[in-house]
Parts: sequence; C-alpha cells; structure tokens
Amino acid sequence: MGSFISLTAADGTAVPAWVARPEGPVRGAVVVAQEIFGVNSHIRAVTDRLAARGFVAIAPALFTRLEFDVQLGYDAEGMARGKALKAAAEALPGEGVLQDIRAAAQWALQQDGVAGVGMVGFCWGGLLAWRAAERVSELSAAVCYYGGGMTVSPELARTPRVPVLAHFGARDAHIALDGVQAFSRAHPGVQVHVYDADHGFNCDQRGSYDETSAIQAKDRTLAFFDQHLARA
Repeated sequence: MGSFISLTAADGTAVPAWVARPEGPVRGAVVVAQEIFGVNSHIRAVTDRLAARGFVAIAPALFTRLEFDVQLGYDAEGMARGKALKAAAEALPGEGVLQDIRAAAQWALQQDGVAGVGMVGFCWGGLLAWRAAERVSELSAAVCYYGGGMTVSPELARTPRVPVLAHFGARDAHIALDGVQAFSRAHPGVQVHVYDADHGFNCDQRGSYDETSAIQAKDRTLAFFDQHLARA
C-alpha cells in the first residue's frame, strides 16, 4: 500500500505524488502518469501493483498546478471535468507538467537499488510518456497506453531518446487505427501492439475494460521494463 509524498519541481512548485515501494528486491523505478481523472483509485492501484512486482513506483499529481487533489470518476461529470483540466494543463506555459514528471524521475533515481527509471502513462498520461521519452533525460524507457494525440501531428514528429513500447486498442473511437498504423510506420523502432479492445481497456473501473488485453499488455510492459531498467 502506497502513500503520498511531496515533490518539488524545478520552478519550486510542490507536487503531491503517490509512492509505493517493493517489499523485496528492487528491479527499477517507474513514474506513473495519470489519465485525465487524476491520481484516483485506479492510478494508485496501478502504482501499488508495480511495487508488488518489484518497482519503486511514483504517480505525481499532474493537475496540481491547476487544482489540488483531483480524483475523478469515470461518469459523464468526471469526463467533463477531466477534459477541462487537461485542456488547461496543455495550455500551461513553458514545460508545464513535464517539470513535475522530471521531478518524479529525479526522486526515483535517488532511491536505493534503482539503476534506471521508466515511465508508463494512460490516455493523456500516454501522450505525456511519449513527450517525456524525448524530453526527460532521467528516463531509460517509456510505455504509452492509448496515448491520445501521440499518433497525429505535431506529436508524430517527435524523436524519442529512449526505447518506447505503445499499446493501442483496435476499437478505440478516440484514436484512429489508421493513425496508429501511420505512427508505427513513422517509428519502426517503437514496439507497437494493437489489441482487440476499446479505449481504456486497462482500467477495471471502466466499461471498456478488457481483461485479456490488459493482462497481455501488462506482461509485455513488465518484460520491457525488466529489459531496459535493470541495466540502465
């Protein structure tokens, strides 16, 4: 079970982050980037499960610059609020929330037993993980789950500096399959997997949850982090 700590970003902003630590040997560290629903029970559960698999895991609250303690549900009200907060976060000046992701990665690198830090993000967090793979030098690997926007211009033109694994759903109405295919052609070095699933298939709190796809993606993600973090 994790708990909240406080990070300090480069500009002095205090950012809460949910942290979970392994009970046994440390395999690496992972920054977890939220959906538009904040560091809610699903994101905390993802973080806790990563710790149970041997990773120091940290999920910074990426809406803190706009609103404190955002934890939304997956109903229409939560969706509307989340979309508004995402739009405001995307409009932040300078590096915006990338500062908070960098602060989380820097904290993770300071933890005992950590050789490398990866990042995993979901929906908006998947897009942020794609950006961070290019711009956050502390990372050694990134995993993007149904990253909204990463398959279209200008995000398509990014050049990641670390290995990237990307998971998409073939039935995702928010991310066009032809865009995923174009992304795969443009980035042959990125491991792209497409599942017979909808957007949000990893979240067991959503109607779009697909257990088979979630398990397969999880296994690929853990193997990817084992490959790239232990030797970082």
